[in-house]
Amino acid sequence: MKNSIFIFFGAPGAGKGSLSKLCVNEFGWTQLSTGNLCRKHIEDQTEIGKKIDFDTKSGKLISDSLISEMVEDWLINGQDGHQLILDGYPRTLGQAEFLHDLLRNKLSHYDLKIIKLDVSEQILISRLVNRLVCSNKKCQAVYSSLENSSLIPKDIKLCDNCSSLLIKRNDDSEEVVRERLEIYNKNEKDLISFYNSLNINLIKLDVDKPINEVFEDFRKIVSP
Repeated sequence: MKNSIFIFFGAPGAGKGSLSKLCVNEFGWTQLSTGNLCRKHIEDQTEIGKKIDFDTKSGKLISDSLISEMVEDWLINGQDGHQLILDGYPRTLGQAEFLHDLLRNKLSHYDLKIIKLDVSEQILISRLVNRLVCSNKKCQAVYSSLENSSLIPKDIKLCDNCSSLLIKRNDDSEEVVRERLEIYNKNEKDLISFYNSLNINLIKLDVDKPINEVFEDFRKIVSP
């Protein structure tokens, strides 16, 4: 298979991180999570990290240009020769336009494949309201407190991987979740229009099912 960059394109709670993790474990692919990368830059006190930290503490939204600068640095430095997953990028039209120019000018040896994770809004809300996250910043494993979920931890209070405490994110309340989905839906329309204008096909993946079934469906999509 020619080296590809996969964009996992879906709303918060669609399962981008869980699917990415399976691809990393089963295929040996490399994942970019913009959230984790932001935290890593802040922790390492890089120039990008200092800017992100300043904006965050000042109550500002992190700009498209700053996020894109971070992603470009990650893509250009040390990622060549891998199948890559972009989890959480691009999120806006500006980011999509930047990535398109980057792929055309500096990373033209990659194919771009966009996987659109389809699921109902009500299921997304239920998943996010019941989401648990490992408090260990180096782990950040994601779990669910939903009774029938395949992501239930062995101990509802502890991470299966590192035994750190599991926490609930402040932004996983139903009110905040609905606000996040409203913003996402607006950006999604712009992104779909942009990729349609470039005649880039969005491959739909039904994620309204257990993650192991989603992964098997995805495996069929990427199999030669």
